[in-house]
Amino acid sequence: MAVPKHRISRSKRNMRRSHDKLKFKFLSIDKKTKELHFRHNITLNGFYKGIKVIK
Repeated sequence: MAVPKHRISRSKRNMRRSHDKLKFKFLSIDKKTKELHFRHNITLNGFYKGIKVIK
């Protein structure tokens, strides 16, 4: 296993990770309300995967 000899600075780490971001915003349709929302997020009405999570 490779082990770095010196600590990598925050700047160098973040420069390496700059290409890891998503290029497109992926949307899903809720099963119950048929509402558009970002994946793995609740809808505006408080539903997640067809279940009411916020009253």
